[in-house]
Amino acid sequence: MRNLETALEDHDLITLRVIGEWWELDLTGADKPACIAALSERLQQIDLPLELNYLPAEEAAALQAVVQAEGQMPVGSFTRQFGEVRLMGPGRLEREEPWLAPASAAEALWYRGLIYRAYDDAEDSGNLVEYYYVPEEFSSQFPLTTHRPAAPVSSKSGLIAAQTPQSYSQATTKAVDDMTTLLTFAQRGKVETDRLNEIHPYLFDVNLERNSLLLTLAEEMDLIRATNGLLRPSRAAVDWLKQIRESQIRTLAEGWSASHWNELCRTPGIRCEGSGWENDPLLARNALLEHLPRNTDWYHVDDLVGQIKATTPDFQRPEGNYDTWYVRDVERDAYLKGYENWDLVEGRLIRFLLAGPMAWLGLIETGDGRYRLTDRALSWLQGVQLAESDVRVPIVVQPDAVVLVPFNASRYERFQVARVATPAPLRSRALSQPFTYHLTPDSLARARDDGIQTERVLEFLREASGRAIPASVKRAIERWRENGLEARLYSTVILRVRDASILDTLQSNPKTRPYIGARLGDLAAMIQTDDWREFQQVTAQLGLLLDYGA
Repeated sequence: MRNLETALEDHDLITLRVIGEWWELDLTGADKPACIAALSERLQQIDLPLELNYLPAEEAAALQAVVQAEGQMPVGSFTRQFGEVRLMGPGRLEREEPWLAPASAAEALWYRGLIYRAYDDAEDSGNLVEYYYVPEEFSSQFPLTTHRPAAPVSSKSGLIAAQTPQSYSQATTKAVDDMTTLLTFAQRGKVETDRLNEIHPYLFDVNLERNSLLLTLAEEMDLIRATNGLLRPSRAAVDWLKQIRESQIRTLAEGWSASHWNELCRTPGIRCEGSGWENDPLLARNALLEHLPRNTDWYHVDDLVGQIKATTPDFQRPEGNYDTWYVRDVERDAYLKGYENWDLVEGRLIRFLLAGPMAWLGLIETGDGRYRLTDRALSWLQGVQLAESDVRVPIVVQPDAVVLVPFNASRYERFQVARVATPAPLRSRALSQPFTYHLTPDSLARARDDGIQTERVLEFLREASGRAIPASVKRAIERWRENGLEARLYSTVILRVRDASILDTLQSNPKTRPYIGARLGDLAAMIQTDDWREFQQVTAQLGLLLDYGA
């Protein structure tokens, strides 16, 4: 924070003389250094708390706002509340004499020498932000207000509780199950940031943004690491998998609160564009969490958004400047500039934080424009632990080599099942349905390549199920160990011709030969399922029309 002499150096000589005249100093014959010295001495004699009592209400409110903001306030925020200071050169100042009829409370304080303007580094960023400030000689007169306590706004939010909606989306902990699934696929080397949709059949929630968040958390929490170009589970993943469910979801919530995953760029209805600007997602989350009432009553989302706008509107833009971001409204195809579009940017962001990450992580329940914190969210925000209990049921090994893993089985054991068996897509996205895995020659070979011997597979299945392995499964695994792959199932299309010469021609032609698989006698051959339409087009180009019989 600057002192008075430094602050006064930024003024033109004419402004210094105007300030001096206000405080009954005649500086007309003095040069600038002499004006600064005399003014500095005079202004240090001001009893600013007493002076506040004599200022007009708007000017007093403006000065108090700067003092309570720890002595400095971004120009954008201050101007929006208390008006602008018309910056003029010496010539224009002499002609217009703005101090005689100030355009705003801010301008009146400016020509009284009570507020000043300068650039400073924004907190937690390398950007220069322009501030109005009071010199340290003034701020030191308010020792109780220049260092405000960091008490959360939520302790006195003032929000009015709402009635329980007739229907609402209940909180779930499915994020734990889908994170486990991500880790199982990572173990198989099949998780890529831009190809998450390929594992959607195995996830409870197919929302791409939600699963992008889970993958980001997995990387930031060191649950997965890049190894030889692939994302693979780490030792930290094993520790997380062994936790009880409530501890796992809380760990994810803590990871989200510190994550660099940027909700603004994923908020529905808007699109972030351009370069040269950035936002801090932590600022938005912190503002929301501080304003949430610390109870499990229902509240209107509109009321929460309105309260944040009224009390801390610049939570995402500390500099108070609403003209530097390139945020496009998708529906209107127009950039959202200026504070007048706060509801379409910051307002939408707050709503997405609630309906998106907080709902995905089981921290809130929502319905009919209302929300409420869950018990786990309340305990997390208050820094206390929920009572820890976790009922875990065993896996089931069926005689047909299918392994069923109930959702409330150990996530660590499901991870281990996935190392020796192949997952099947979810038959239902209800938690009542178990996860299904198939013991196959391919899955057993993969386990062996990972260093898991057949004896260990049998031992694990017996321990995790808590009972003897069905004889058919035991014999099948042992037979694979002895003989390897003995038979294979194919999903294929059968090409059948009327004359063997047609098949001979197709098999010898360089354009159709790549599509022909194994022959099934003189009049038939196999075509890969994914290739039959292309094969049909190629043969048509050769003058042979193929019918397809479903």
